[in-house]
Amino acid sequence: MAKMTRREFLRYLALGTSAATLNQFLAACGQSAETLMPTDTAKATWTKALIPTETRQSPTATHTEQGEIAPQATTDPSPEPSPTPLGSPDLVVARGGQPEELIRHAMAALGGMEQVVSKGVDVIIKPNICIAYHSYEYATTTNPWVVAALVKLCLEAGASRVRVMDYPFGGTPEQAYIVSGIAEQVAAAGGEMAFMPGFKYVATEIPMGRDVHEVEIFDDILTTDVLIDVPIAKHHSLAKLTLGMKNLLGVIKNRSAMHRNLGQRLADLTSLVMPDLTVVDAVRMLMDHGPTGGNMADVKNMDTVIVSRDIVAADSYAATLFGMHPDNLDFIRAGAEMGLGTSKLDELRIEEVTANA
Repeated sequence: MAKMTRREFLRYLALGTSAATLNQFLAACGQSAETLMPTDTAKATWTKALIPTETRQSPTATHTEQGEIAPQATTDPSPEPSPTPLGSPDLVVARGGQPEELIRHAMAALGGMEQVVSKGVDVIIKPNICIAYHSYEYATTTNPWVVAALVKLCLEAGASRVRVMDYPFGGTPEQAYIVSGIAEQVAAAGGEMAFMPGFKYVATEIPMGRDVHEVEIFDDILTTDVLIDVPIAKHHSLAKLTLGMKNLLGVIKNRSAMHRNLGQRLADLTSLVMPDLTVVDAVRMLMDHGPTGGNMADVKNMDTVIVSRDIVAADSYAATLFGMHPDNLDFIRAGAEMGLGTSKLDELRIEEVTANA
């Protein structure tokens, strides 16, 4: 019998399946609830790097809300990603060079995309495509070539499908995808742009949540095999900065409800979603007037990317690019306190590489 993944476990909880029924199923699979949902939430490091990729029941062909036919997938046991090699860094910073060079050098230093993506898996890449007002030069949306490079690496690692999606708050998704430049580059790289129709959001409990305990989340985010979070590093008027944890707001339906006690609520959401990989795009950074920007004077060229399987670590390092200490950001403090990752940069193995060397 195929084992249950953490995301499947959470989905069943959200749908009201009783604990007794789940425990019976898990026992039949040789699992226990404790392996999927730690009981010591204050200390648990909830990272999917510690949770093997299991057999996934792929959906059959269906019609999307836009009338397109989604490809039919088969049910195959997905091999586990390779364990991270001993001595690999916790975080890599790549500087200098074009976006694709930055990504390839950074991922090679981290141990290769094969550490995250194994043959046959389904991958979702979640960039920041928040508005349809400005092209990527204004540093309000993720760099298109950063996203495309990740699509290429996932396919090269054997992914069966790589989708890219976001839920813009300014303009339509169609407009935002095109204006950002991401749609064109993703198509050229062999990936597919996907929309996030309202009927696919499901009410889901957040077992580790301290201030928010349920959200309506896009269902595919819960069921995908691999989730890659690709924020652009930019100023934000409320959160101070938009980084990896803040970028996850794009996967839920009611974002305005998260704005009270935003730092803790972002950490609560992260505890549920927990990307497999966080890639912070600092090729061009928005230094002020975020999140929508619109003034080229606020843009700073950095030609930098940060990659880590620890979202708290990635955000912590990115904060320093703005001259901030990680503790200056409520969501980083809350995430570290919940055991979602490490904010103490001096305790991390950090490798810096030059892409154009």
